[in-house]
Amino acid sequence: MPMTRDDIFAKVSDRLQDALGVDEDEVTPEATLTGDLGAESIDFLDIVFRLEKAFGIKIPRGELFPESLTAADSNFVQDGVVTEQGLAELRTKMPHADIDSFADDPKVENIPELFTVNMIVNFLDARVNA
Repeated sequence: MPMTRDDIFAKVSDRLQDALGVDEDEVTPEATLTGDLGAESIDFLDIVFRLEKAFGIKIPRGELFPESLTAADSNFVQDGVVTEQGLAELRTKMPHADIDSFADDPKVENIPELFTVNMIVNFLDARVNA
């Protein structure tokens, strides 16, 4: 039986609270992992591990949280801004993220804002309800 988005969100919220030591009311769909919830790079591994366990799935490295998104090709970034080609690559690697909102101000420094609670829910919804 497919899981509802609410069920997925509840499980994700519990795992993020445990992994990051944040309160339930801090874990909103729009919350960014690094900016709002204080996640550091090492926390991303722990989050993936907890999600794999909670949902009974395997998440290949780099699939949920792609690494070095802009370092792969110099055509993806120019003067600190993600190019159209770079945006297309982000859409390919992160179909679960809100790239359209990011495209409004595609500075490299804004990439962490793509990593939201809702992005995780979108990713898991596609995986567990496929």
